[in-house]
Amino acid sequence: MASNTSKTARASVRAGQAGQGGALSVLGEFKYLIPLNGGKHAYVRNLTNGKTAHLRTDSEAFVEEIRVLAAAGHAAKIRAEINGLNATHPGDGWDATEKRLVEAGVFES
Repeated sequence: MASNTSKTARASVRAGQAGQGGALSVLGEFKYLIPLNGGKHAYVRNLTNGKTAHLRTDSEAFVEEIRVLAAAGHAAKIRAEINGLNATHPGDGWDATEKRLVEAGVFES
């Protein structure tokens, strides 16, 4: 079987086909949360449906959007991202946002 594709391209396709049970695998860095207004709002990028929602971080809609992403297998990445935002912007209330999500049971499997 002769192939005109590069070794790297074939390896990338094989890695993508390996999959993790429905969880989308992307190459490179993907940010789920884009903070706005000092942490009061955020754009939430949803890989499962391709939409980006503009939500208040203290709203029930925000909790539900994160719950959908966590259920799709992105919980650890989102939690790490929230912790990173808290470290980068300590006065923006990301620690309270994480606490609210934990209390809502979003990150539990």
